[in-house]
Amino acid sequence: MNTGQRPDAPAEPIRFDTKIAVLLRADLEPWQRLNVTAFLVSGLGGRVPEVTGDPYEDADGVSYLPMFRQPVLVFEGSKETLRAAHARALARALPCAVFTADLFTTGNDRDNRAAVRAVRTAGLDLVGLAVYGPRNGVDKVLKGARMHP
Repeated sequence: MNTGQRPDAPAEPIRFDTKIAVLLRADLEPWQRLNVTAFLVSGLGGRVPEVTGDPYEDADGVSYLPMFRQPVLVFEGSKETLRAAHARALARALPCAVFTADLFTTGNDRDNRAAVRAVRTAGLDLVGLAVYGPRNGVDKVLKGARMHP
C-alpha cells in the first residue's frame, strides 16, 4: 500500500502525555542554574523509571548510558513562584525533587539530606524544583513561571 511518504521520510514526531520540568529561582548565578538542574533531574531517573529510555549505541558498537526519553523543560520564577509551585506539586502528589539554598554550603550527599531534613516543608528555602507528571498537571504546577531564557 502506498502511503504517499518516501521510505526515508522522517517519522511523525513523538508526542508525550507527560512532562519533565525544572523550575529555577531567577536570581541564581549561571553556574548555580546548571548545578541545580543537574542535581534535580538526577532524582527523577532513579525514582520514575519510565522517564528513562534505552541505552545508546554508536555505529561502532560503543554503548552509552540511557537518557530521559523526552525533553526536560526549564523554567524560572521568583522565590514566591517556586514556593507556590512546590505546594501545588505536593497537593497533586506529583514526583518532585527539591534543591534548597542550604545545599550550596554542603559538600556531600549525607549533609545534603541532613540540610533538607532539618527544615519543615513550609520553611524550605527553595532554589529549584523538578517535577514529572501528566502534561496538564505539570502545567498547573508551573503557573506563573516563565521559560528559562
